[in-house]
Amino acid sequence: MATHEKTPEPEERSQAPSQPTRTHLSAAGLRSRGWTPGMMRQLLGEPDLLRTNPHLRSAPRTRLYSIERVRAVERSEEFRAASAAAARRSAAARAAALRRRREVLARIAAEPIEVPRPAPDRLAALAVEHRNRLDEERALWRKGHVADPATVDSAEPRALDRWKVDYLRHRMTRYDGILAELSGRTGRAAAEELLRHRIYAAISQAYPALARECERRLRERRFGPPPG
Repeated sequence: MATHEKTPEPEERSQAPSQPTRTHLSAAGLRSRGWTPGMMRQLLGEPDLLRTNPHLRSAPRTRLYSIERVRAVERSEEFRAASAAAARRSAAARAAALRRRREVLARIAAEPIEVPRPAPDRLAALAVEHRNRLDEERALWRKGHVADPATVDSAEPRALDRWKVDYLRHRMTRYDGILAELSGRTGRAAAEELLRHRIYAAISQAYPALARECERRLRERRFGPPPG
């Protein structure tokens, strides 16, 4: 005769422990609700609790605000006015940042890119000289590195292409000065990317045989070197 297990009644089933009711909010919690630091100072003032930082005891204590007090303030006309003003300031800041970014990119887009144009044989010789000079300098500061001079005739074609692009890029470092002037300005990262693409496009146009190497560099810059 088959036996059947008794289905536990609802009250017999194990229940997950209830989460403790949150009574206070940190500054991060307030920011997630749309509060700004200025609004916290203006509308809340001093915190209701100060708690030792659980991750670093030497850090400033965490400021906690009563949820009841926060909710009461959020229902006030003062909060609505302050929130609207903060939203306007945020929108204005975003618009200004976008305008600065466009100005920076426009400057980079308008900058004429000039590629040195030595004859092919001369470019190969200059590229190998540049590579050997860097290799000698590396031997001075890198422990265990021994300089290994190369020649145009001994270089593998793809290695020679790399050295040619390295040399041309070295000769075009004046454009890096433009980026230095933009340090800390909104849009600098995008300007750097745009300038890099324009430089490699100019090298590819001046020396079509180096287009593959320029494309490889841009691809690795975006996706990283291939595995292995």
